[in-house]
Amino acid sequence: MLRIAGSKVSVMRSEAPVLMPIFRSRHQAELLTWLLLHPDQEYTTTELAAHLQVPLTTLHREVQRLVDADLLRARTVGRARLLSANPDHRATPALTRLLEVTFGPHTIVEDEFSTVAGAEEVVIFGSWAARYHGRPGRVPADLDVLVIGNPDRGDVYDAADRVQQRLGMEVNPVIRSRRQWKSAADALVQEVQASPSLVVIGAGEDAA
Repeated sequence: MLRIAGSKVSVMRSEAPVLMPIFRSRHQAELLTWLLLHPDQEYTTTELAAHLQVPLTTLHREVQRLVDADLLRARTVGRARLLSANPDHRATPALTRLLEVTFGPHTIVEDEFSTVAGAEEVVIFGSWAARYHGRPGRVPADLDVLVIGNPDRGDVYDAADRVQQRLGMEVNPVIRSRRQWKSAADALVQEVQASPSLVVIGAGEDAA
C-alpha cells in the first residue's frame, strides 16, 4: 500500500499536480493510474480509497466523473460497485502510457518489487518524489529507489531493470539494512529521511 512520507501536502489538496498539471487533481490521476495500469482487475470504491489513501467521499466524486466520461466501467454485484478501466475507450492506450510515465512509477515499483524476498520496505526518493509532493523543478530524468532489509542484490537489480523497461527511464536502486535505516548514521539515509519520499512497500516509519 502506498504511504506518503516527508511531506506537509494536505490529503484534501485538489490543485493540479506538478507531475502532470493537465489532470484536475492528484486524486484523479492516482485513481486513473491504478486502474489503467491494472486493466484486468476490478476494485470496489472502498478498496480503492484504502489503497490510495483518499477520503471515500472524494473518491466517489472522482469515480463518477470518470464513469460519466466512459473512461471507467462500473457494475454492481450485490451491494458492491466494482470499477475497472474501460479498454474500449479510444483514449485508453494513450492515457495509460501518459499516466505510466508520470504518475506510474510508484505503482510499477510496487508491482515489480513486491516479489523481492527480504525487501521489508521500498521507498522512492529524489526528484520524482519531490515532484509527486508538489515541489516544482525539472522533469525527473531517473528514479531513485531505496530497498530496506536484506534482499538478494541480484533480485533487486532485476526488479529495477523491469521497472526501467516499463518506464523508459533510468532506475537507481540502493540497499540498506534495517539497522542502517534506523541508526540514520548513513549519509544517504539522512538524505532520504530529510526529503520528500514515498513508501510504496512496507509499513515502516515515515521519513522526516
